Amino acid sequence: MPHDAILTLVERIKSIADVGLLYAKDPYDRERYSELQEITHAFHHTLTGVDIDTLKQLYVPAKDYPTAKVDIRGLLLAPDNKVLLVKESADGKWSLPGGWADVGYSPREVIVKEFKEETGLDVSAERLLALFDKKMHPHPVQPFYVYKVAFLCRALSHEIQKGFDVLDVQYFDMQNLPELSSDRILKSQLEILFKHAMATNTSPYFD
Repeated sequence: MPHDAILTLVERIKSIADVGLLYAKDPYDRERYSELQEITHAFHHTLTGVDIDTLKQLYVPAKDYPTAKVDIRGLLLAPDNKVLLVKESADGKWSLPGGWADVGYSPREVIVKEFKEETGLDVSAERLLALFDKKMHPHPVQPFYVYKVAFLCRALSHEIQKGFDVLDVQYFDMQNLPELSSDRILKSQLEILFKHAMATNTSPYFD
């Protein structure tokens, strides 16, 4: 079984343990759910290489029913159909502008905010292009279960001003893409987004 499929099963076990600890009252049940959590940390460490102490810090005790994290990205095309990418400071590779969804912001508001912070551009979110389930695509394994939302955006301003949290901002031809930050976006996903952006009457892609 592939590592990512195994990790998905481990995440499901972790979620069951979290819910058990959230609602269980019997001390023996809580002990069993805690042991399940420890086992999932060990599996995560084996599959991802992240040390167990770091995993425990990432996985804070659940205070509500566990759900997927949401990553929001935006596709902005130049008049010549080149795609705007940002160079991530985390790994020095390229991705679509965006990031984690923020509490209190709608998805549209998140991508507008992320574009302004990372590129200096004012944009509007024109339409939804795709909703990806990260496990359905060959991303590197990671501790979180993630949905990825992608919007087609339109520039309302045109002067790029690189944000403090990215290394560079540039337009690239789809046939000559730089090394992508595969944890954030894949070439196959960019191709899906580009295809849907070009076809104005196409429904959003979803997994």
